[in-house]
Amino acid sequence: MKTTWNKRTNLVHSGNRRSQFNEVSEAIFLTQSFVYETAEDAEKRFASDVPNDDFIYTRYGNPTIAMFEDKIAAIEGAEAAFATASGMAAVNGALMSMLSAGDHVVAARALFGSCLYILENILPSFGVRVTFVDGTDINQWKKSISQETKVVFFESISNPTLEVIDIKAVADIAKSVDALTVVDNVFTTPIFSNALSLGADVVVYSATKHIDGQGRTLGGVILGSEDYIRNTVEPFMKHTGGSMSPFTGWVLLKGLETLDLRVQAQSDSALEIAKSLIGHESISSVRYPGLETHPQYDLCREQMEKGGTVIAFELLGGKEAAFSLMNSLEIVLISNNLGDAKSIITHPATTTHQRLSADRRQQLGITQGLLRLSVGLEDSKDLIKDLSSALGNLVR
Repeated sequence: MKTTWNKRTNLVHSGNRRSQFNEVSEAIFLTQSFVYETAEDAEKRFASDVPNDDFIYTRYGNPTIAMFEDKIAAIEGAEAAFATASGMAAVNGALMSMLSAGDHVVAARALFGSCLYILENILPSFGVRVTFVDGTDINQWKKSISQETKVVFFESISNPTLEVIDIKAVADIAKSVDALTVVDNVFTTPIFSNALSLGADVVVYSATKHIDGQGRTLGGVILGSEDYIRNTVEPFMKHTGGSMSPFTGWVLLKGLETLDLRVQAQSDSALEIAKSLIGHESISSVRYPGLETHPQYDLCREQMEKGGTVIAFELLGGKEAAFSLMNSLEIVLISNNLGDAKSIITHPATTTHQRLSADRRQQLGITQGLLRLSVGLEDSKDLIKDLSSALGNLVR
């Protein structure tokens, strides 16, 4: 990363490696393994513990994937990165690679459904103790984090209720007992927030979301110190098979080039749309980090450049009203992804968080009337008309 370059320039140029043909667009190295000049050369490469460009097997490393890792590390300000097959492979790899029986984890209770599954089911089955807290309550973090705690984990903006966690405050508490802070930074994107600069030790992304941003592929990435990535994450991921494919790495390289342009436009539209929803007679609440009415608005302004691309709003009519609105939309698609160029609406209670008990969903604020809207790249005025029309059908 050139220190004189701004983020958008780094998104286009950092981390690039050209072959002998000096191509403009990065090459896709669709190969499983690599050829050695001699048997001695093969022996030397396999014996080496130092990461370099002497690739041996794509599950261990690949030139295309390495370009993606170097570029995202440069953007995030991380020493190193490891690319994974999906966002959940990144979450699982970041946690499982450094935890063992008897360790203690403190996590925010408001998380994506699959993250909750890892923390509630998988980790405890291996003897890891997990304590859940209200992530917005710093006192709960203080009471729960102890000398026995090895890791704290949370989403910088929770899915789907958009709670915002004070990254610096939680990281400072964790550091006081030498625990590592792992932040899932998907909703804030690498553009709007830098969790590492706020004190996080590890950052994970589902690159499926904004980094690809066009509904094409699954991918994830773990970012942190050189020592953590090389000596903790990399051995675990290499041998458990969670590595990214070269084609996915190439797709995500292309996604990074336009990431800043896309999420800036999406966030601007999201704020405009969120404002348009306030006060509608069928909506009981609108939550968006860029609105002054958001409970953590001041914190959002401190640790985020903009409010992000996702809005949560609750309908008074519960599930029936939510389904009616979703089925009336013409532009906005019904799906369970987010961060896409196309606007997407999701009913979390029956999809992404359906496996949770009704009581648990209620505790997290995931009601039958809650909808999550991921704002795409369409004209914001068209999206507002589409939503207004669908809302109008509810009150006729």
